[in-house]
Amino acid sequence: MPKRRRRPPGEAQLHPQLLVALECDRPLAASLRCSLAHIDEVVLGRGRERSAERTRDGEVRRLTVRVPDPWMSSTHARLVQVMGRWVLEDAGSRNGTMLNGVRHERGPLADGDLCELGHTMFLFRESVPTDESEPPDLDAGELRPLAPGLATLAEPLERQFAALETLAASPVSVLLQGESGTGKEVIARAIHALSHRTGDFVAVNCGALPEHLVESELFGSRRGAFTGALEERPGLVRAADGGTLFLDEIGDLPGVSQAAFLRVLQEQEVVPIGGTRPVKVDLRLIAASHRNLETLVASGRFRADLLARITGFTLHLPPLRMRREDLGMIVATLLTRILPEGAEKVTFSMEAARALYQYEWPLNVRELEKALTTAVVLARGQHVEFEHLPDTLRGEAEVPRMGAAPEVAENFPLSPEEIAHRAELIALLREHGGNVSAVARVLGKARMQVHRWLRRYAIEPDSFRR
Repeated sequence: MPKRRRRPPGEAQLHPQLLVALECDRPLAASLRCSLAHIDEVVLGRGRERSAERTRDGEVRRLTVRVPDPWMSSTHARLVQVMGRWVLEDAGSRNGTMLNGVRHERGPLADGDLCELGHTMFLFRESVPTDESEPPDLDAGELRPLAPGLATLAEPLERQFAALETLAASPVSVLLQGESGTGKEVIARAIHALSHRTGDFVAVNCGALPEHLVESELFGSRRGAFTGALEERPGLVRAADGGTLFLDEIGDLPGVSQAAFLRVLQEQEVVPIGGTRPVKVDLRLIAASHRNLETLVASGRFRADLLARITGFTLHLPPLRMRREDLGMIVATLLTRILPEGAEKVTFSMEAARALYQYEWPLNVRELEKALTTAVVLARGQHVEFEHLPDTLRGEAEVPRMGAAPEVAENFPLSPEEIAHRAELIALLREHGGNVSAVARVLGKARMQVHRWLRRYAIEPDSFRR
């Protein structure tokens, strides 16, 4: 299949989206994203293959999404608009419909809600900046990025990746910002691959360099320049000559090394420790940091002139908890990496899949890969159950069992149970001054789950802050 063309971005407008987030019986299928712009009703049901069809029945503009899930009914559920909000309704399905792990006949949707139909997870996004010049439906299988790591179903990030592809072959320096484990080095390697530079990609973790050896490691040294310098060393900067130098955690560079590195960038040359003549270097710089470099500049811990040199283009990589649109696609990619042969045999229970989506992933993709590796090994490369997941996920996930007595939201907008639940949340927010983390600890729930409830009940936690 040819690479999907990226059109010049048009004016983005805010629209809701629905994603087939994860098919538990065939996770390698990744995800399907559907815009709900100009749609009045969504029909969800079983089909021979995954599809999204847009039709019009009189005044009703309908989107029909089908998934080859034998546990779903042919017409399983609907999404309809009521008083300006999208509402999920079960259509008399055989196995029922779950909303955020609780069985519902009918319930309003809030941003980030998980709908479970059969063995398939659907993710609802309430307000996404959408380029209407792009096709409204996008299957992750259609994505053909020019380099690994530049595929996403999150539209704001997709526009940033498109800009990176344009800049890759230029000498413009790139700064990657984001939490640890968000894949900054993966993006840096993608930029190098697209740059067509003939030299090597050299990755340097500035935070891991011994402070007394930072300059010799980066800039090289002459034999005898200092005690222990028994041979001439070119250094990491010269090793990247003709290629790309990736400085990870550049905010950890000592001040003296920052000044020396600024000269390298300004003069395109390096002077080895103990040397007297500069050596010319031709390199492309990509820097990364999980810290706010502007804050470090304001506190005097990072040079403003060096920051200006490294910020030709800045990409902010969102944490995994903020790009759940991509979770299914990332899971599929990691499974093929963990099991190069046999990944197609891996399946997930609904409880395990729900835990993957409800966990906040503080260590991001790196933590997800380790969790999947552990689960797949314990499952012997077959059916991953909730019990196969690491303790961190099982401790924080919402795991209502299918046999448990469900809460049913019969009335819209709020059932009596939901009214009571809302009152409890308000009381706790008053008690803890709007501190959502404290409320989550009292309830024994993940903070993300509490935020979902607050969105559902239209509660603003800041209004309780003292």
